[in-house]
Amino acid sequence: METLAYPGVQETLYREVMPNGLEVVVLPKPGFSKTYATFSTRYGSIDNRFAVGDQELISVPDGIAHFLEHKMFEEPTGDIFATFASQGASANAFTSFDRTVYLFSATEQIEANLETLIDFVQNPYFTDENVEKEKGIIEQEINMYRDNADWRVYFGLIDAMYHTHPIHIDIAGTAESIRQIDKETLYSCYETFYHPSNMFLFIVGGVQPDEVIALVRNNQAKKSFEPQGPISRSFDPEPATVKIPRKTAVLPVSLPKCMIGFKETRQQLGPDELLRTELATKLMLDSLLGSSSPIYNDLYDDSLISDSFGYEFNSSEDYAFSVIGGETRNPDELLQKLREAIESAKVSGLSEAAFERTKRKKIGGYLRMLNSPEAIASEFTRYRFRGTDLFRLLPVYESITLEETNQRMREHFNWDRMAVSIVAKDAH
Repeated sequence: METLAYPGVQETLYREVMPNGLEVVVLPKPGFSKTYATFSTRYGSIDNRFAVGDQELISVPDGIAHFLEHKMFEEPTGDIFATFASQGASANAFTSFDRTVYLFSATEQIEANLETLIDFVQNPYFTDENVEKEKGIIEQEINMYRDNADWRVYFGLIDAMYHTHPIHIDIAGTAESIRQIDKETLYSCYETFYHPSNMFLFIVGGVQPDEVIALVRNNQAKKSFEPQGPISRSFDPEPATVKIPRKTAVLPVSLPKCMIGFKETRQQLGPDELLRTELATKLMLDSLLGSSSPIYNDLYDDSLISDSFGYEFNSSEDYAFSVIGGETRNPDELLQKLREAIESAKVSGLSEAAFERTKRKKIGGYLRMLNSPEAIASEFTRYRFRGTDLFRLLPVYESITLEETNQRMREHFNWDRMAVSIVAKDAH
């Protein structure tokens, strides 16, 4: 077991890689009553074409990572949620573009719950019958989201931006794609991506690291996994342009929803460059569009935005884009005013006062987040899978300059790589 000390944020991690390749990290939080654990695999909705070692490339139906996550909770003895509940734990899972995470939080029976988490994720139970039954459940979920205006405007935007990259495909897949899923394909994906060497176990809370590591060590020693070669993903080349500059859907909403996206072409950035770019972009967006910014206040005073207005930046080695928007009475007027304001800011640059205020706010938010076991577990895993480290953010934030942030603003807001997604009001 190795010790990783981070004096800047006064945290110490304990790490061990099991003989089968499973990486385990424990963050003790003395005095915390709650313990939070995540068991994650580097496997998400975009991983629909892959190979292991020197084997042949295989393609699988869209939505299979999400389908697999649903099926993992079914055991021959019943539903695993009931087991967690009987042990005083709350359990959940989610699938994103690039990871699947199983988790629990509890204040008691931590060892029993940790054993339950590891064992159910490492013990799949797929039958022809339960796979067929799940198709109907997920199809209902897909149809339900089609009537959700927030979902439609957000994923409509990603679909408008991307031509070929599977990020533009709904995480749950389509009704057509999930009908192609069978038990054998599920087992094939499971054996590839749920191998311990592709997984990461993170435990944070009022625990003793040596006891937790010993528990995991003993648990894994009872199981056998065949050694596995590296997993390679395959994506078609993605054009720099957006697929559809403007996409509109019509739903019964009280106000139209409008989201604007700026797509970036990806040079293969290393983990450190990726982290720095992400943080600089988030600082830029906060300085430019945050609730204390002139742009936000002008749009709010003109009744073009409401409290629903927001923005985010998503990036990985393979994709990067921002999303800006929310409800608006007039999408076209909002677009015009935003464009004028951003162009003006690109010329003048961000104010030093706004930048320094935003930077202090971001650092303060980061330090507060370190008191939340749930937030730490989620973010630590996300950064780990990208080759970086949640506890290295502070010095990076502190070193980012106003000049660097202004440069990011001028690079990022390229109107030739902008797409717009609108959910308009149903006239009826």
